[in-house]
Amino acid sequence: MRQIVLDTETTGINPKLGNRVIEIGCVELSNRMLTGNNFHVYINPERESEEGALNVHGLTTEFLSDKPKFHQIVDDLRAYIQGAEVIIHNAPFDLGFLNHEFKLLNLPDFSSHIGGVIDTLVQAKELHPGKRNSLDALCDRYGVSNSHRKLHGALLDAELLADVYLSMTRGQNSLGMDAEEEVVAGAELLEPVPLADIIFLPASDDELAAHAATLAGLDKAVKGQCIWSATITPPAAA
Repeated sequence: MRQIVLDTETTGINPKLGNRVIEIGCVELSNRMLTGNNFHVYINPERESEEGALNVHGLTTEFLSDKPKFHQIVDDLRAYIQGAEVIIHNAPFDLGFLNHEFKLLNLPDFSSHIGGVIDTLVQAKELHPGKRNSLDALCDRYGVSNSHRKLHGALLDAELLADVYLSMTRGQNSLGMDAEEEVVAGAELLEPVPLADIIFLPASDDELAAHAATLAGLDKAVKGQCIWSATITPPAAA
């Protein structure tokens, strides 16, 4: 499955008041793996940023003055996101701006070019009700380092969100309780298999490396040793 983690920076908070997109950052995932095929562009909005927005992203009018205008990058953007599932934190904000930019060019909505949307803010609120669920808060919760994030930047925020999303959804593709219950419920229907008939296949080097990487990710998420890792390699005595 091809997924695109996307973030934007804008001149303000409301496109209906003439605010525009000034930066788009996208990170590509294929089968939950980072591909390195990213998309990043600064855009000349042909207007100044509001003071509050400028304090957030730091992208000055002077810096953006020689950057391409939206109509000059839209074809590349459309080709890049075509058919992908797009992952956004607080999706209505970014989609509202992107749909508005497409409308200004008499193009079909941005939303019509993609294969669906995952809003990580909605996911986070379901997983952590009553908790702070900003990107910074989620980075702290899942052990994703954002110490280099002084100002908001679309590509940097998309990279951070990709790490958060992978941590937040880790285990979704593994055996869940329902699958386990189905196995147990049907167990009595199975004939016992003689030990002599069981074929043992050792894990390959790639499988062992993937297993070690998964454990390392779990250790990072709990900021220590997960139960499985601690069982295999108990922490050294103090």
